[in-house]
Amino acid sequence: MASGASKLIPSDPEKVMVIRNLTSTVKICSVPFLRFGRIKIGGRGTIVQLASGNLAVFSPVALTETVKKELAGFGNGQVKYITALDQEHHIFLEPWHKAFPDASVIGPETLPGYRDKQNYGKIPQANWVLFKKGNMSSWKVSEEFDREFDAEYVSAHPNQELVFNHKPSRTLIEADLLFNLPATEQHSKAGVSATSGILTRLACAINNTKGDATWQKRFLWYALSAGDRPGFNKSVGRIAQWDFDRIVPCHGDVVERDGKGIFNKVFGFHLDALRKGQ
Repeated sequence: MASGASKLIPSDPEKVMVIRNLTSTVKICSVPFLRFGRIKIGGRGTIVQLASGNLAVFSPVALTETVKKELAGFGNGQVKYITALDQEHHIFLEPWHKAFPDASVIGPETLPGYRDKQNYGKIPQANWVLFKKGNMSSWKVSEEFDREFDAEYVSAHPNQELVFNHKPSRTLIEADLLFNLPATEQHSKAGVSATSGILTRLACAINNTKGDATWQKRFLWYALSAGDRPGFNKSVGRIAQWDFDRIVPCHGDVVERDGKGIFNKVFGFHLDALRKGQ
C-alpha cells in the first residue's frame, strides 16, 4: 500500500466496518473513507455469489478477519474475481490477490501503470483482465461471469470507470460514476457524524441524488464529462438500457429501490443529449 493511502482509510477497519446482505447473493462491506484525508465520502466493497458458488468482489476493502469469515460462509468461499472499479479503487488489491492468487484481477487498462507510479505491489500479468478503450470485445471476463453481468467501461470518465449490473439481483455496482452522499452507513460505527465538517457538507450538497439532483447533474456535465462528453454520453446511454432497480455506489448510501429512475435523473443532461443526437 502506498504511504499516502493511510490518511484515507481507518486505522482499524475491523472496528468500523459494517457488513450486511442486500440479497441472498449480494453482500456489502461499508467503511469510513476520507477523500483528501478530510472529506467523508465513505468506501464500500461488494461481494456477489455467482450461480456456480464462486465469488466476485468489487472495489475490495480491507480483508479483515471478519471479512474472511464472511467469505468462508458465502457460496463456496472461493473468490474467483477481484475487480478494481476504476484506477482509484485499487488500494487493497494486493492483499486480496495474495489471499486468492488464482483469482482474475479485473480493471481498466490504465490501472497497472497507475499502480506502478504509486509504488503499489505488482499483480502478475497472467492474473489481469483489462478492459480496453474502444474495444468492447475486451469487456469480457469469463463465461460464468459474463452470463450474470452487464459491463461498461466509461473510459471518458477521468477515473476510468468500470460499471457492472448483476442481472439476477438487478443490482448496479459502480465506484465514482454516481455518488449518493452523505455516507451515513459507511461512517455509522466511526463515532462521528457523516456530515460534520464544512468540506464534507459541501461535498454532500453537490453529490447527492435528492430532489432534482441539480448540482450533481451539473458537476457530471460541466466537469467530469468535459474531456470527452460524446463518449461519456454513449456509455451512460448503454447503462440506461440495462435492467436494474438497486444501485450500490462506493461512496454514499445504497439506493435500495428505483435505482433506474434515479440514474436517469442524475444523468438527465447526458441522456437528453443522446436523444438529440449530440
